[in-house]
Amino acid sequence: MSYTRVVAVAALCIGVFNLAPSASASPLDEAAEHYRPYLAEGITAALKGAKTLQTQVAADDLEGAKAAWLSARAGWERSEVFTSGFVPKLDQEIDAWPNATTGFHAIEARLFGTGDVHVKNDVDDLVAHLTELDGTVRKVALTPQGLLNGTAQLAYEVGESKSDGGESRISGTSLDDMRNNIGGIDFAYSTIFAAEIEARDPKLAATARAKIEQLKALVAVKDLTQIDVPTLRNVTEELVVALQSAAPKIGLGPPSLEPTP
Repeated sequence: MSYTRVVAVAALCIGVFNLAPSASASPLDEAAEHYRPYLAEGITAALKGAKTLQTQVAADDLEGAKAAWLSARAGWERSEVFTSGFVPKLDQEIDAWPNATTGFHAIEARLFGTGDVHVKNDVDDLVAHLTELDGTVRKVALTPQGLLNGTAQLAYEVGESKSDGGESRISGTSLDDMRNNIGGIDFAYSTIFAAEIEARDPKLAATARAKIEQLKALVAVKDLTQIDVPTLRNVTEELVVALQSAAPKIGLGPPSLEPTP
């Protein structure tokens, strides 16, 4: 995402959510609030797609259900900087993988794997969980430390567990998953952390930005087989190291790569 786009979205966010900074809020706390509307937009898009999926399943429309699943998936993947660290229980209900007995991947296996559109119960559960999450993202406290953890964890996940074929193998959308993940990483870094890191260590800020741009270029290919997997893994690890090095400079702890239990 370009810097101009980030500034434009952040300005829109302030207007839509009326984000008046607290007199006692730190710059990072204020920046975290600027991330909230982007997060809410992604989850709302996922919920909208899931509700359309519900309608298509009720109509026994397999192709319509597949299209709705894909639409819901994109909004979810853009939001994963937040989900695993702040709402781990809902994250497991919605996006458990590889042992998927519920959520997106349980539905994916039947729609795309066996052509079975009779997934009403799973889809109803997905809609219920996304509805709960849609309400949660509007009121939960967004801590800079939690969002830094989520940014680093998602970067590491893209390189270590998604680059070898990804999690959405059956639907064939793993490449889009990674693109949306990296878009989410880009927005979180640019909106929350970039200015503070730049003020304290411009060289480190340039390194982090360069790694994000490399990741975007690496997934700008026609299909998953064209990804340079070793390079992707190296770049994600280098981005994580840059974030770990930056953390104490902006008053945060090194980001943990362990998901919240």
